[in-house]
Amino acid sequence: MSLIRIVRTAHVPPAEAWLRVTDWPRHGAQIPFTRIVTETAPPTREGTVFTARTGVGRLAFDDPMEVVGWVPPADGAAGRCRLVKRGRVVLGWAEIEVRPARDGGGGAEVVWLEEVRLRGAPRLLDAPVALAGRALFGRALDRLLEGTGPTP
Repeated sequence: MSLIRIVRTAHVPPAEAWLRVTDWPRHGAQIPFTRIVTETAPPTREGTVFTARTGVGRLAFDDPMEVVGWVPPADGAAGRCRLVKRGRVVLGWAEIEVRPARDGGGGAEVVWLEEVRLRGAPRLLDAPVALAGRALFGRALDRLLEGTGPTP
């Protein structure tokens, strides 16, 4: 499995950073050839299920995920969302933590930790998958936190 860790500081309060990084359809809008469909009614909570569909036409795969941990930031405490990947192609989990920035300036620090494995792929691909994941998810996280990029 490939371990991906991304840390970013945002110039918005933790509550706003949380809303931005847990807006699942906006995630898909930041990742090329990806669309995310939430299959459960809002708001997001434990048990929420959504699917990222990546690819073009018949050359696409689904990455279904379930929220198994959901604690929004509150009263200066960190928030944490944990997702489990339930697909036939992509396996693993992701955890997004949002906490007050260490500089005390009212911003937020976001930590994205993800362990991902492609079913049937040799371990030899772990390092390239992690490298690609850090680049792709890092760019998506930057755009989510900036509030820029395409909207679904």
